[in-house]
Amino acid sequence: MIESILWLAVGLMVASSVIPRTSRVRKLIGGIGWGVFSIHWSYQPLHYLKIMDYANVLLTIVVALFCLLVAYIMFLEYRKGPLKIINNREVLHSKFSDQSEADSLDITSMLTSASALGALVYFPFANFASLNTLIIGGVTSQVTWVLQYLDIPAYMKAWNMISLNGYTVEIILACTAIESIALFMGLICAVRAPLSRLAMAFIVSVPVIYILNLIRDIFVVVAYGEQWFGADSFIIAHNYIAKAGSGIALFVISYAVLRILPELFGMIDGLWVILSNELKSLLLRSEGD
Repeated sequence: MIESILWLAVGLMVASSVIPRTSRVRKLIGGIGWGVFSIHWSYQPLHYLKIMDYANVLLTIVVALFCLLVAYIMFLEYRKGPLKIINNREVLHSKFSDQSEADSLDITSMLTSASALGALVYFPFANFASLNTLIIGGVTSQVTWVLQYLDIPAYMKAWNMISLNGYTVEIILACTAIESIALFMGLICAVRAPLSRLAMAFIVSVPVIYILNLIRDIFVVVAYGEQWFGADSFIIAHNYIAKAGSGIALFVISYAVLRILPELFGMIDGLWVILSNELKSLLLRSEGD
């Protein structure tokens, strides 16, 4: 059921992205897509609670609420027209008939396109067994090769498991960094910029993320196999140190991409203005009631 909900959301977002920007129907379809997407994310905290990954519990709850807010905004745009930002702060609705305004100010449609592109990169690996096995097995083999090259006596216990000193780490899809790779590919491809700058943004993000992820996996295997932090070595190494390192790395990579693609910053800044304005409006309305 969850898989069907996921693909329905992605299909609606893709459909919204290909519909002409002057058509109000794209907002309705996009809003429904984001609403369905929120259902998918609302199920994810249950999985992370089982494995005691509380950081991702909080993250998935925030993502689900974010999807609902975007859905609400797109429904408003369907009724009143795309949101237009005035003087970097004031938000007004414009007309669908104005092609120039729709192209330059349609922030939620750009976000929908970026999400659709990212989903098309990520979800095939998450839902098709052959691709899932390919990427997980590839990362497992590469991590094992590096460890053995460094004379660390690790070996592949199975196609997706690495053992060191009797302690075994299972490589899952989250250990491949495909989520972060899909995110950056979606954002980069959704921006209108010269091909040379798009290529440069890709180079400083996707390959770098993949290499840093291999280093992260190597660290977790060694920290757990050598019991660097005692009985809780895996939890400390994976859930705390590795996640903190990943967060810092993604922040630096994001900064580099934004320097190369200032258009992306414009989209993010516009999205922040729109979301904050609509959220304040909802809160004031609830207080009034």
